[in-house]
Amino acid sequence: MSKIAFVTGATSGIGRATALLLAKEGYNLIICGRRAERLETLSAEVDVDTLALSFDVRDRKSVEEAINSIPEKWKSIDVLINNAGNAHGLSKIQDGDVDDWDAMIDINVKGLLYVTKALLPRMVAKGSGHIVNLGSIAGKEAYPGGNVYCASKHAVDAINNGMRMDLNGTGVKVSQVCPGLVETEFSMVRFKGDADRSKTVYEGFDALTPNDVADLIRFIVTRPAHVNISDTIIFPAAQAASTIVDKK
Repeated sequence: MSKIAFVTGATSGIGRATALLLAKEGYNLIICGRRAERLETLSAEVDVDTLALSFDVRDRKSVEEAINSIPEKWKSIDVLINNAGNAHGLSKIQDGDVDDWDAMIDINVKGLLYVTKALLPRMVAKGSGHIVNLGSIAGKEAYPGGNVYCASKHAVDAINNGMRMDLNGTGVKVSQVCPGLVETEFSMVRFKGDADRSKTVYEGFDALTPNDVADLIRFIVTRPAHVNISDTIIFPAAQAASTIVDKK
């Protein structure tokens, strides 16, 4: 029987690329996101069975209802990819928008917790599973204007470490992937649709692609049962730290 991977934020970027690569590995997919039409498009692109769940990870009730609606044959989930996340704004703390702060904390931290809480009991009960949390270099370093976004990703780093400790001995593995600069819709969201400003983030160097990060996730979840790659940082070759990028 094929394994099942549950991917949040599967409508674009790293989540979408990860779903496509895991499908090539033979995983059946539960793909999640807010944009139902994109989930339908993704389902049509793969040659495995898919189940699309459209919900917002920020809404605990919606998360619980969506996961409780999963048919019995889909409930034995082998891999959870906690990919859904976002950044809003790049303001100094004194100029920050509280709504932006709420959105980042609600999606990046609480959303990850809601989904994990809903799925984890079955993994523990069957004595196997693998959770991959999408962190960021922003969870390892702070940078100017990053304040609350960095805080949310530092929280993911702490949750990942604590989760791995708590689940030790259960058969459930926990890993984190922390990308640097990846060219996705991320900057368009951060800069509220300002395409010109978003484009400048990736000019002058070769940024990572979503597929680069997805390929690392694929590698992590296909290791033997006795191997757990607990934490990784992946940069484009031109990047040395959050704010150090060799732009030509």
